[in-house]
Amino acid sequence: MKFRFNFKDKKLENLKIPTHIGIIMDGNGRWAKKRKMVRSFGHKAGAKVFRKIARYCSNIGVKYLTVYAFSTENWNRPEAEINFLMDLFEQYLNECISDFKNENIKVNFIGDKKKFSPKLQKLIMEVENTSQKSTGMTLNIAMNYGGRAEIVKAVKDIAKGVLSGDISVDEIDESLVSKNLYTKFQPDPDLIIRPSGEFRLSNFLTWQSVYSELLFMDILWPDFKEKDLDIAILEYNKRNRRFGKV
Repeated sequence: MKFRFNFKDKKLENLKIPTHIGIIMDGNGRWAKKRKMVRSFGHKAGAKVFRKIARYCSNIGVKYLTVYAFSTENWNRPEAEINFLMDLFEQYLNECISDFKNENIKVNFIGDKKKFSPKLQKLIMEVENTSQKSTGMTLNIAMNYGGRAEIVKAVKDIAKGVLSGDISVDEIDESLVSKNLYTKFQPDPDLIIRPSGEFRLSNFLTWQSVYSELLFMDILWPDFKEKDLDIAILEYNKRNRRFGKV
């Protein structure tokens, strides 16, 4: 799909929009620290940016957006910060029930939800159920997610199928593994963006990212704007995606 960007340079018009974008929403704590605020202010600011960027992605024709909201390793953070994040997730989910159903965005939560409180799990289920009939962009929110844990889960599910006789060992291939991931039946991300100046994926979409174009941007997530996504898509259009071919 082509989208005409609001750039003065004519060479930047009619860029190809990635079908699937992944974003590692990083830098909230450092953003708050720079302003001599507690980290919670950064998370609150980052949540606002997430909603704005999600809507923008939907508006310009992105079909799938996967955002890294809370990793399996984030449980090692201070208890007060974790509690604030859980409250923030709850607030967001309540707003999401009314907001995204009017914007035709289908919301999925990927990751192990069992560690969240029963109240939060109920809200997650409600958001997913409310948005399942939406036909627009699919928004994957990775919460208590880790790429390695996702692969382990897929292996266990396949092993159960082998033990039950539903799957033979010879049937196990890359396609079968993909069908047992949280993102089953979705295309792998074309572009993964990490703001904050860090240069790693941090256990994000480990299996799915093998041929993704990676873009690391020296900007903290709460400062990320629509124009920064435009810049990322422009850079994506400059890449030559060969997928191992010449």
